[in-house]
Amino acid sequence: MNRLERIKGCLLGGAVGDALGAPVEFLKWNAIHATFGARGIVDFAPAYGRVGAITDDTQMMLFTAEGLLRAHVRGISRGICHIPGVIHHALLRWLMTQDYSPAITSVSLDGWLVKERELWSRRAPGLTCLSALKASTEFGAFAQNDSKGCGAVMRVAPCAFFPSAFDNAADSGRLTHGHPTGYLAGGLFADILQRIVDRQDSLEDAIANSLSEHGQKPGMEETRALVERALFFSYEGHRPTPERIEELGGGWIAEEALAIGIWCALTATSFEDGVINAVNHSGDSDSTGLIAGHLLGIHYGVEAIPDRWLAPLELREVIEAVAEDTERVPRVFTGYGGEFDDEIWERYPGG
Repeated sequence: MNRLERIKGCLLGGAVGDALGAPVEFLKWNAIHATFGARGIVDFAPAYGRVGAITDDTQMMLFTAEGLLRAHVRGISRGICHIPGVIHHALLRWLMTQDYSPAITSVSLDGWLVKERELWSRRAPGLTCLSALKASTEFGAFAQNDSKGCGAVMRVAPCAFFPSAFDNAADSGRLTHGHPTGYLAGGLFADILQRIVDRQDSLEDAIANSLSEHGQKPGMEETRALVERALFFSYEGHRPTPERIEELGGGWIAEEALAIGIWCALTATSFEDGVINAVNHSGDSDSTGLIAGHLLGIHYGVEAIPDRWLAPLELREVIEAVAEDTERVPRVFTGYGGEFDDEIWERYPGG
């Protein structure tokens, strides 16, 4: 399996998990059971006026990817770049698609992604992300709150495909979430994904190796404890059920969402099996579905995602284009001062 297949699998897989969980995000398990049957929701259902709708999770993931791509172009063209600041600028473009005006008045609406009108839809955006971004007064400034909501985890998968995945994911998480658990869980997640795509680690090895390297960092205690619990459940052969998932929490906060996604991915017999398990519980179904989808998509590749989910997926072409650019852009340049690809410069202006 080549790198592009894994990147596409990761980004599309996350979006599929997001879309599968979107109709049940705010429902308790008994309501999901009553509406969809004994196994819960197993296929796309209408949400936000259509079938296959993504949520703010995938929207913010796409703008994070755009920030990383623009940071790469800027780094090559200028020889220096503050990556979290460029990601912050991209997230402020997302904020403007939600009909908010950021405090920073110099936010530019250039590049191609922000011109995709389907992205200009409100999909229950997280209040912490909104309030932190609206309050920003400087590109790259960290949030002044103590939140560890899962918003710092659910958007950082693209960091896995660029150098320093852990640091860039954690620093970009701090743009909206000030609690160490919130942003360090994002760093751990991106590092796990990077180990799979770049080192060809198995899913289990990637989690274990990432914990070995980063698990003792100050502020990682809550995330390490819950991820280790998910690993224990998997080692003991415990399959995730809606009731068992509640033992890890609802997924509204960072360490819970990551642990639930990891458990469902580790025990999955297929992409489909793992994502269905990840969305059927009384909690943040779209975020846990997205995390499991990222993990399973990068592990199995895009070919493992059922066509019945890919065909109606909102913004599928946009997600595929971002994945292709993510694989292509680092190879376009030969180094500082190298020749620029005019198309890439237009799509991801680095000036």
